[in-house]
Amino acid sequence: MAIENGATSTVGPVQTKKDSAKVLTNQRNASNPSAQGDETGAERTINGRKEVHSGVGVLDKTAKILDTLEGGPATLAQLVNETGLARPTAHRLAIALEKHRFIVRDQHGRFVLGSRFAELAAAAGEDRLLTACGPILQTLLDRTGESAQIYRRQGDQRVCIAAVERSSGLRDSIPVGAILSMEAGSAAQILLAWEDPERMHQGLRRAKFTVAKLTTVRKRGWAESVNEREPGVASVSAPIRNASGQVIAAISISGPTNRMGTTPGQHFAPLVMAAGKYLSDALIRAHAGAGM
Repeated sequence: MAIENGATSTVGPVQTKKDSAKVLTNQRNASNPSAQGDETGAERTINGRKEVHSGVGVLDKTAKILDTLEGGPATLAQLVNETGLARPTAHRLAIALEKHRFIVRDQHGRFVLGSRFAELAAAAGEDRLLTACGPILQTLLDRTGESAQIYRRQGDQRVCIAAVERSSGLRDSIPVGAILSMEAGSAAQILLAWEDPERMHQGLRRAKFTVAKLTTVRKRGWAESVNEREPGVASVSAPIRNASGQVIAAISISGPTNRMGTTPGQHFAPLVMAAGKYLSDALIRAHAGAGM
């Protein structure tokens, strides 16, 4: 457009508000490569899973956070880096998820997946292990006289996904949803013993047991701990495997040391191993049935 009558002549298109917004967006993208991938439609991979666009922005952003935490604990800075979300957005969503117990903080203040997922899985009845384990845990309690639990690994922690406990007397009470350290306890040994070497050694950094002990656990198929997780508490655990043979959980009994003894595995390991094998076989049968 030309301006006459002595005014400065300017030739070129008029810059609209839309054009200005686009320039600002490009400037932001240039300074934030992770955001640039989102703007251009490039697929982001989080924890081995391709990013999904559902059309509901807040849900997609929330899923990014949960996908990131599936791989283990993360600080807010790590969430921002992995998801590409703006820091205020990541913080706001993380706090909201924490209020609903979908995520919690570990002892270092990092975000981890919370117990709400185990509760929902149990309520929905879609988890084959949770569906099958109730009678087995009760049988284990009846035969050993000790509380029984099932744990799954969650990053560098473990979560109790099912439990039954003695109705009276001294007992080790672990509620469903409880989050425990991977640094101690027979269940932690089981969940680490069959991991790939890198994840195993990461888990051993602060552990109260050694790689030699985990080698023994793999050879005999069970683990025991005495005064390891908590003074006066003993436990025995065995693996639960899926249809592919992968160890996905640990089944345990736990109780006071003065009742279970200082070598609880000698007496209780056969019963705990049998319970673990029964549940493993149940998962194999369920998998085969689903494939028919």
